[in-house]
Amino acid sequence: MKNKKTIFLTGASGNMGHQGFKQLLDRRDKFNIVALVLPTQRDKQIMSVYENEPGVKIVWGDLTNYNDVLECVQGSDYVLHVGGMVSPAADYLPTVTTKVNIGAVKNIIRAIKAQKDPDKIKLVYIGTIAETGDRNPPVHWGRTGDPIKISVYDNYAITKTIAEREVIESGLKYWVSLRQTGVLYPAMLNNLDPIMFHEPVQGVFEWATAKDSGRLLANVCEEDVPEEFWRRVYNIGGGEKYRTTNYEFMQKSFKALGMEFEKVVDLNWFATRNFHGQWYEDSDVLEEYLHFRSGSADEFIAELGKKAPFKMKLAKFVPSGIIKKFIIEPVANKEIGTMYWMKHDVKDRITSFFGSKEKWQAIPTWKEYKYVEPSRTPRRLNHGYDESKPKSELDINDMRQAAKFRGGKCLSHTMVKGDLYTKLKWQCAFAHEFEASPALVLLGGHWCPDCLPAPWNYDEEAKRNPFFAQVWYPLHDKDEANYYDASIIKDMKRD
Repeated sequence: MKNKKTIFLTGASGNMGHQGFKQLLDRRDKFNIVALVLPTQRDKQIMSVYENEPGVKIVWGDLTNYNDVLECVQGSDYVLHVGGMVSPAADYLPTVTTKVNIGAVKNIIRAIKAQKDPDKIKLVYIGTIAETGDRNPPVHWGRTGDPIKISVYDNYAITKTIAEREVIESGLKYWVSLRQTGVLYPAMLNNLDPIMFHEPVQGVFEWATAKDSGRLLANVCEEDVPEEFWRRVYNIGGGEKYRTTNYEFMQKSFKALGMEFEKVVDLNWFATRNFHGQWYEDSDVLEEYLHFRSGSADEFIAELGKKAPFKMKLAKFVPSGIIKKFIIEPVANKEIGTMYWMKHDVKDRITSFFGSKEKWQAIPTWKEYKYVEPSRTPRRLNHGYDESKPKSELDINDMRQAAKFRGGKCLSHTMVKGDLYTKLKWQCAFAHEFEASPALVLLGGHWCPDCLPAPWNYDEEAKRNPFFAQVWYPLHDKDEANYYDASIIKDMKRD
């Protein structure tokens, strides 16, 4: 029998990470597990029960502490980096989120490179759909390589995008970035947060369950994953059975709890733009490699109704007006809630999420609302080069083509044909010069680090960058004023 592999897992106490931990635990004949866990009361409650399990090592430490990370990386064959700050907590703690989400990745890469044979260690980074931002209809179909376009004020997505750039440009022999979509887990209704109203009613989601995502984490460590899988970016999604609109998902979820969606919320509590979500044209690619999917969104919603907290099950016995006034409306009026912005005339937020106060006032009532089913036919964006060519045949002319379509130039004169991982020199439409690998630009959709994401100069970017304009103009008026609050940029520095 072959020697067991050692898997270093971060985020083992979170929704996705804990499901991955349990999947690995079920395969202890193949894997030893090292989990780095922050010693908070909550995390200890979840993970301390595993301390004496054979094949499990719990390291109580911090991802931002290099020595803690180094201890876990030593002797590991795989690093599954799931941990970090996520929304909605990330919305309230931007400085901590930046430190954790970017600092952890830098520590992991540094620790891998410090090993005697770093080429034997495989790094799996969990990115996020939030990197590509607002993709409402008619540009609701997406794939990897589409433009990075972070929603305004989404500090979480900024940190994850910068961290992904670190991974792709790390120079490691084995890395992969898996961009996670919205995760469905049984306790998701336990705490309502204003972020629920940041999601447009017409927005789309291709969900994945925490359980399936955990299976994915274990499956990526199996011997049958081919060499070609590595050094690429993938979208994690549940496929056709998990594609819904926000309206459809909310209606069914509230119904499962005995409530009528339209009677407990107002339509104008929901933003009309500036939140991430899309249907994936290419999520089946990851499924073909890792075979992790099960069930459907409808099956999950049915289970959600059965496993809801007792207080949520009581909702069907309470008049809708009471639920609306005393339970849900206060959520919309919290500080980062949409109705708080209206009452306090928070102009930058109103512009970002609604376009203007006038546009918000024009939102109809539920009686006037007409649901429009988004197109189920994938619509592919142009990536600016000949994608019919095998990756092994791409050359400097393809790079020049891609750069021109982004409003810039490829300043390098030569590249080794098919080498997507050696950095080239580029110039963006605003004359910033930078280095980036073709993999980062073509496979990841990244571009100039001085322009994207912050300072969200998106209208000016779209005027110069046809690649980016594809996802901007369908959702925004031309010459729309740029919108961002410069005061929040100070918490989003790259270093």
